[in-house]
Amino acid sequence: MRLSKILFVTLRDDPADAEIPSHKLLLRAGYIRRIGSGIYAYLPLMWRVLQKVSQIVREEMNATGAQECLLPQLQPAELWKESGRWDTYTKAEGIMFSLIDRREQQLGLGPTHEEVITTVARDMIRSYRQLPLHLYQIQTKFRDEIRPRFGLMRGREFIMKDGYSFHVDEVSLKETYQDMYQAYSNMLRRSGLAFRAVEADSGAIGGSGSTEFMVLADAGEDEVLYTEDGKYAANVEKAVSLASDAEVSAFTSYEKRETPGTETIEKVCNLLKCSPTQIVKNVLYKATDDKDWTFLLLVSIRGDQEINEVKLQNEYLKYRQTSENYPRIRDSGKNVLKIELVDTQEQSSLFSQQLPKGYIAPDLSNEYLLPCPRLTKQEIQAVTGLESQLLDQFLNADSIGVQKTDYDVLNVGLSIWDTIFPPDNSEIPSTSETSKSELEQKTSLMNAYKKLQKLLKQYPYPEFLRVVDKTAVELKNFVTGANETGYHVVGANWNNQIKLPETIVDIRKARPDDRAVHNPEQTLQTARGIEVGHIFQLGTKYSQAMSATYTNEQGEENPLFMGCYGVGVSRLAQSAVEQSYDKDGIIWPVAIAPYHAIVTIPNIKDAKQLEVAEKLYTELNKAGVETLLDDRDERAGVKFKDADLIGIPYRIVTGRAIANGKVEIVKRATRETQEIAIEEVVNTLQQWIKAALEA
Repeated sequence: MRLSKILFVTLRDDPADAEIPSHKLLLRAGYIRRIGSGIYAYLPLMWRVLQKVSQIVREEMNATGAQECLLPQLQPAELWKESGRWDTYTKAEGIMFSLIDRREQQLGLGPTHEEVITTVARDMIRSYRQLPLHLYQIQTKFRDEIRPRFGLMRGREFIMKDGYSFHVDEVSLKETYQDMYQAYSNMLRRSGLAFRAVEADSGAIGGSGSTEFMVLADAGEDEVLYTEDGKYAANVEKAVSLASDAEVSAFTSYEKRETPGTETIEKVCNLLKCSPTQIVKNVLYKATDDKDWTFLLLVSIRGDQEINEVKLQNEYLKYRQTSENYPRIRDSGKNVLKIELVDTQEQSSLFSQQLPKGYIAPDLSNEYLLPCPRLTKQEIQAVTGLESQLLDQFLNADSIGVQKTDYDVLNVGLSIWDTIFPPDNSEIPSTSETSKSELEQKTSLMNAYKKLQKLLKQYPYPEFLRVVDKTAVELKNFVTGANETGYHVVGANWNNQIKLPETIVDIRKARPDDRAVHNPEQTLQTARGIEVGHIFQLGTKYSQAMSATYTNEQGEENPLFMGCYGVGVSRLAQSAVEQSYDKDGIIWPVAIAPYHAIVTIPNIKDAKQLEVAEKLYTELNKAGVETLLDDRDERAGVKFKDADLIGIPYRIVTGRAIANGKVEIVKRATRETQEIAIEEVVNTLQQWIKAALEA
């Protein structure tokens, strides 16, 4: 292609809104153009890069037996409500673009396609004979980022390869998962990138095991922790490690001490002359679920450690799903919309009295939580609409047969629930089993229950969920708050002075220089990375929620096991720039460069230079060496600067050396310069390109 014919405009200065080198360079070099916040046009040079990345991805996917398809970008909300993710994506994370069409139907622009592909599988997969099945697409995706930044790294519209596999069991799923691990490694290696595969958190996608593929770069948004022996690597959100040993406490007996002005760990240590490893730090979090319930978590951890909020959310959700006793609310949500530190400005809406901030202990009383007001019979009747005679049986249940002036709304609601759904009958009977009047009464009770729940949701659940990190469990004679402003206790021990919470978890944030779990002699090192790929073992999360099943050899219906595998095509392209550039511009890896070579004519008016350039341009392209010809009527210095800026791997200069039958070839990556005979140029470049692609 002739550069004079390409839509090609370069900028000499960095754009004001570009923050990282790759974003600046792609804009300056004419690869992309900003159309709106987080929205970019891919210009001709960039589109060639994206096509090459897509082709590498496609070849590696096809080699595993995966089949390419194309799924709709516009997705009905009903599918996402089936899986339980609609509120998570539109309310909690708020990353889905949602709209209402002219028929008043809710729709979303797909940030991902688990629901759509599961619907396809539900409709088309019938038998185990059709499995395993692996479908993938290369598609435009959408995310309503709060703060779009870094160009294609965190845009609101981007190109992604996402694949989904279906299996009869976990064994088959893990086989495909390993195939994808290798395929993704091949994709990044072939693209010429330095990368690391790391253990990762599954996030909103869900499932059990997951691996991220990180392109190593200083500007990476993610922190990777790894060991030098190569046996462990994980995203900091997922990483585990061994904490340093706690110092032995100097306190030998339990005592309450006055500690004014010591709201921080540092101040406590200075006053009491103790180590932060001897302190139990207590932090309050607020969790909101997809049914609008608010729960308060009281988290205890060793004073020198930080809380990993991703781990905390995962452990909290796991506890909610498995606990039979907590919470005693029948319509508690399946998903955590948000988990965040308690804001002191929310004091009046969450707590009945002023918290002793900075002096909280693990046994902070539930009485601090703002209770739902007790209501009179008349007030409950006004809320529920129940007739007086029917309401009496639930009020008596709350008061154990003794009349009261007011009643606990939570207990009244639970009593109504137990009447609707007795322990031996979990469903409302059908009309064929129940008289019309009985069914109407149950419907009336259900409406009353929902109205009471709506009232309750205006207040926090009346018990703290108490969670303790393993680092705090091990402490003896520790220091912690006294639940009274200006006071701490010293020499405390679990289950002597303070009850040990039942929920013991690992929620500490792993840090560089921590000892590795697999080998304590290894310490964790840190690096920055850009996530360009992520593979998940979803299991039956979506198939169970959406009733996607297959029939096994015995004729039994079982939920499909699923895997999910994503690669950010446009993100991978920019990450290559972030990993490889210099002060003069981009240094593309040969495999994904828009062109392999650029022929630069220093003086377009020199007939001999023009003749040699045209000859090489034609011969190189004919031989499969993708070549640009810079035939613009510009100064040589401008052409050289532009060639460096756009990052073509090899520059061929038809300058003074042609008098000796040679041309100058410059390797962009190393700036190595050679003069090569004109007749050897094609063969030389073919060899260099082949070697680069096979490296």
